[in-house]
Amino acid sequence: MQSKDGIDMNNFKIGVVGAGSWGTALANLLASKGFAIDLWVFEKEVINQIVEFGENQYFLPDIKLSSNLKPHHDLAEVVSGKDLLLVVVPSHVMRETTLIMTSHVSKEAIIATASKGIENKTHLTMTGVLKETLPQIPAEHLAVISGPSFAREVAQNLPTVVTAASKSLEIATLVQQVLATPYFRVYTSADVMGVELGGSLKNVIAIAAGVIDGLHLGLNTRAALITRGMTEIRRLGVKLGANPRTFTGLAGYGDLILTCTGDLSRNHTVGKKIGEGQNVKDILGEMRMVAEGVKTAKSVYNLSRELGVDMPISHEMYRILYEDLDPKEAVYRLMTRDLKQELDEE
Repeated sequence: MQSKDGIDMNNFKIGVVGAGSWGTALANLLASKGFAIDLWVFEKEVINQIVEFGENQYFLPDIKLSSNLKPHHDLAEVVSGKDLLLVVVPSHVMRETTLIMTSHVSKEAIIATASKGIENKTHLTMTGVLKETLPQIPAEHLAVISGPSFAREVAQNLPTVVTAASKSLEIATLVQQVLATPYFRVYTSADVMGVELGGSLKNVIAIAAGVIDGLHLGLNTRAALITRGMTEIRRLGVKLGANPRTFTGLAGYGDLILTCTGDLSRNHTVGKKIGEGQNVKDILGEMRMVAEGVKTAKSVYNLSRELGVDMPISHEMYRILYEDLDPKEAVYRLMTRDLKQELDEE
């Protein structure tokens, strides 16, 4: 059987690594499209849930999963012999997970990551990590998927639009065609760095937006926070060679607005609880799913200082998360900085 894009769905082999809410939603999208999907699941309880109930009750409850989706605990079994691997694990375990994959992945495979984050120690994006852990894969075979896309809404077949980026237009187009459905539209991009940074850094700003809402500071404040937050994201992106136009698109403003305002945003939820006076460690201890912005805040703080990039909102978020700065004090510090013109010279 072939899709309307000419892909042989019977012989094109796909594995999805990571069965959190986003990994499960993407795996189910592909399975519902007709592909036979092998899904690597870390938690054996989740495998049992999928097999017995046809649901991932931990991370994507009340969503019935396609019978074309098969869960596995053996990572080697999932990644061996695949044409496309979609890696959707939390950013802080990307390195250790993909190192296990190294000896099992074909050098002809296409690796697409939908994980969003910047590694703490190396300050590498996820494709940067993959280049080190899967050295047999050409850089042109790496791709990134990002954009405004809450997993639950994708799983409910609500219209969603994202970007697939790769240095190779051929690879970006293939990923686009594999993923696209009437309710999941995919655009292509050549700006891998910009798409990755937009998807990662927006999580830090989303925590800040949540803090604003938790403090009941109003819609004016939140709108300003989102706008100036994007200024910071663009600054770092330009410094690292990204196309500034990327940040006006789906992986930029699109994802930022969603994550800063949507009730399904884990990062916004964390920030809101902080603004309401809860302790960061207690908040994170109660969460089963990962709020990527917490770890990314540390990476952004250190990387921006190393590169000399002005990112005041991100720096205040780091101090709230890691130095116990009072959120009200952080807002005061931001509002009383030296006055300046709005637009950067670059």
